[in-house]
Order: sequence, then structure tokens, then C-alpha cells
Amino acid sequence: MSGGTGPAWRRAAVVLRDAGLTSPDAEARELLAHVLGVDVARLALVDGPDDQQTAALDALVVRRASREPLQHLTGRAAFRHVELAVGPGVFVPRPETELLAGWAVAAARAVEGTPVVVDLGTGSGAIARAVAEEVPHAEVHAVELDEGAHAWAARNLAGTGVDLRLGDLADAFVDLDDTVDVVVSNPPYIPLTAWESVTPEARDHDPAAALWSGDDGLDAIRAVEVSAARLLRDGGVVGVEHAEVQAEAAPAVFAATGRWREVRDHADLTDRPRWTTARLARWARPGGPGTMAR
Repeated sequence: MSGGTGPAWRRAAVVLRDAGLTSPDAEARELLAHVLGVDVARLALVDGPDDQQTAALDALVVRRASREPLQHLTGRAAFRHVELAVGPGVFVPRPETELLAGWAVAAARAVEGTPVVVDLGTGSGAIARAVAEEVPHAEVHAVELDEGAHAWAARNLAGTGVDLRLGDLADAFVDLDDTVDVVVSNPPYIPLTAWESVTPEARDHDPAAALWSGDDGLDAIRAVEVSAARLLRDGGVVGVEHAEVQAEAAPAVFAATGRWREVRDHADLTDRPRWTTARLARWARPGGPGTMAR
């Protein structure tokens, strides 16, 4: 980068690189652009920071070097075609979840008439917002259990028409039973035993309720399976994110019940298995007659 912002950017990047961050140059640009109030693409066209802005940048760089999430420092996170407000108290949406959201968008578009979409455990509202923006004729519902995260979702979903509720994904939307076309969820899925493997940005700053899910990490995915079977109409579809190491275990949650067909796992852009989809078998309902797939 050249121009008046070059020295400030280079100084910030050195600190972040020495702290061991994997993308110090890009993150230094993001922080500098945030302090200057411009888009990253315009950094080469504007003057460097003044003394007050330099002090603000230095403070943000110190916080990022200590592994506070970049998105907490800027207050925003890009997700597909939207920008979300994020900060302490809500899970920061990751790029890999954009693929799951894209699947939900495509599944909703494939429905004749008005598609009904439910986002279980919406967090910041990322997936629900993406579907509402990209499928404007869809009827979108979202639920979040954590009050702090729900407040962030309310901010991000304001004016979108999304029906946002505070509640548990395990028993949400009983009024929609048997009527939903698409259920999508990025639930907690990290085993309690995997503490040391989680990055400091997530472990120390994302809400615990958005990360941990029992000894094997599958408790919430099991709850999504049951709720999806209750909510979906015959032939409706569900998509759920999971950890890379759950490439066999997550699909098995659906396959083992006999309620689902077309159970498939999908890879992210780095070819890591990250999400499972399935279609509700005809007349399959939790605990009811005909629970075996036909």
C-alpha cells in the first residue's frame, strides 16, 4: 500500500504478524480503514491518520494482538451480501457458514409459492438475514435462546420481516409444525473435551452457549433433528453445520432415526466436511406412526 496511510498500515501489520496472526496485512488494513471511516479499497486514496486516529489504531492493534476478534473491534461482520452488527455476547459468523446459508437460499427458491424457512439458533441472525435478503418472497422465522445474542439478532433483522423469537430450538415454533419447507441451523457442536483445540478468538470471546454441545458435540444437532422432523412438511429439507471431525457422526444422527432420506454431507471451500442436509421422508414424524422412511 502506498500513500499517506502506508506507514500506519505497515506498523500495524508488523505488530499483528509478531503476535502470530495468520492474516496480519489484511487485518491491519481493516483496522486502519475502520479508524479512518473509509472502505478498505479507498485506503490508498486518503491521508494518513492524525494523532488521535493513530492512538485509536494503536489501541485496536494491541487488542487484536491479544486475540480479541477483529469483528468485535470493528463492530461488523460481512456475511454473503449483507453486513451484520456484532460484538461481545454474540457468535461471530464464519465464512464457512455462508455455504450453508447459500444452500438454504437455493432450497427456498426451489419451493413453489411462498417458501417457509426456519433458522434454529440464529445467533446474530446471519442465516435468516441472508435468506430474507436473497429470497424476499420467503416467510422467514428465527429463534435464539441466549438473550444477549437475541438482542444482536433483533438489531440485524430489524425491518427485514423476519419473525424473530426468544426461545429454545428444541421446542420452538410449535405453531408451524408440519408446514415448513426449509429448516437450517448452525448450532453449537464443539465437544466439551475439545477446549484446547478451539482458537482464543472463539473460546474466550464467543458465547459458551454457541460453542459447546455435550461430550460428543452432537447434543444440539440431535435437538435440531427432532425439531426439523416436527416442523417440516413431507419432503421438506434440513441443513445443519457441524465440525470437521463429525463428518460421519452428524449425518448418522439423521440416518439412524429412519425419518430421513437423501442424507448427505457437504464440504466447505477448503474441502473440509462441514454441513449435512437431509429430506424428511413421507409421513415421518417423531414418535408417531410411519417413522421409517419409505
